[in-house]
Amino acid sequence: MSTIVQTPKNLFEIMTLGCRFVHLRIKGGFLNHMMKRLISGFSTCVASSLLCLLLSFSVQAQEIPTDAAAISAGEALFNGNCKSCHRVKTKLIGPALAGVETRVPSIEWVFNWVRNPAKVIASGDEYANKIYNEYNKSQMTAFTSYTNEQILSILAYVKAEAAKPDAAPVAAAGGAATGSGGGVPTAYLDAILVGMIIILVLLVVILALIVNALRKFLDQKELSEEDREIVNSPITLSSISSSPGFIFLVVFIVGTIAFKSVIDGLYSIGVQQNYQPKQPIAFSHKIHAGQYEIECKYCHTGANKGKQASIPAINICMNCHSQIKQGTITGEGEIAKIYAAAGFDPATSTYSGKTKPVEWVRIHNLPDLAYFNHAQHVNVGGIVCQTCHGPIQEMDVVKQYLLLTMGWCIDCHRKTDINSKGNAYYDKLIELHNSKKAMKVEDIGGLECAKCHY
Repeated sequence: MSTIVQTPKNLFEIMTLGCRFVHLRIKGGFLNHMMKRLISGFSTCVASSLLCLLLSFSVQAQEIPTDAAAISAGEALFNGNCKSCHRVKTKLIGPALAGVETRVPSIEWVFNWVRNPAKVIASGDEYANKIYNEYNKSQMTAFTSYTNEQILSILAYVKAEAAKPDAAPVAAAGGAATGSGGGVPTAYLDAILVGMIIILVLLVVILALIVNALRKFLDQKELSEEDREIVNSPITLSSISSSPGFIFLVVFIVGTIAFKSVIDGLYSIGVQQNYQPKQPIAFSHKIHAGQYEIECKYCHTGANKGKQASIPAINICMNCHSQIKQGTITGEGEIAKIYAAAGFDPATSTYSGKTKPVEWVRIHNLPDLAYFNHAQHVNVGGIVCQTCHGPIQEMDVVKQYLLLTMGWCIDCHRKTDINSKGNAYYDKLIELHNSKKAMKVEDIGGLECAKCHY
């Protein structure tokens, strides 16, 4: 008669069977058979324990880093891609991210969610569907190219920011430095004109004193009737306006003002300061860059890598406005114009494929003979957008805030320090200029004509 014996599945069953073997008298062949089963079960338990141990090590290896390099890398990724919808401590389009590592099911869940949120939602994941429904079924953009290390660095930045105390609100800065390069000619002419007027007034006063002294002197002399009539003749408006001196003074003042106006006009050729055209879509930088603090380079993708900052593609607008649809179902409002350009139906959330370009009006337009590279200033120089564009985050309608003339640029190059610390671009220049305490842009050829002119 054969006996069917199941392999024990856990340590408790192994111990139970062992006790039975001690108290039961069974044949040696059956005992050997059971011993083999015991050894097999024990091996299975050991393998399971080792697997759990390896998994625990894997989870520990995916812990959120705390080093400064990872936090800095996470900050760059967060500002470039996450900040348009998320804040660390406050709710925006998406939830606040502070403490996210304690709310989600696991770090592995975060990896899957960031790379393909639609797939996680479709899988029936309870937490994913809870978030999806809580935020009006607004689906997060998938970042399929992000590695585990990049996602962990974002979490490291969020965790570090969440640990910081809330800062007191600071008043917004009044504007970027304007520089004095572009306004020098007008200032000089104004000073010259005011100085000349003061000198002329002083000359008139001195002449009046001289005339008065001469009259007193001549009154003491014996003069003929004709001479005495001339000396004592009253000063009238008619006599003043017909005098050669007054005519010269008027001609001089009119000529000076006309000369100043001509010079100002010549200097204003090609200058579009305060130019503020109406755009086909009333896009507000005050709302997007100011209120929601969307990074400029999130929309103007060329600023980091090329000469032009580039006009944002309509697809960048749709990253957010495929979900933010206020005032668009009826075809009204500025968002409806975005949908018309993208060929998007907000009622069905589908694309028709019929697109049309947005005819934006260019505002900042340097002459063709001038060369300006955004990447050189943004990546190498570390210049913030407001330096040249003014407080863009406060503008509902964008205008050219500064002169952007050659004199303005040269003045900036003369005053701006070079930040070469940790910047490999300047390593060889530092060797050449190691005797200098601080370098200006002009020290590295910033005033050479060929730097800006073809």
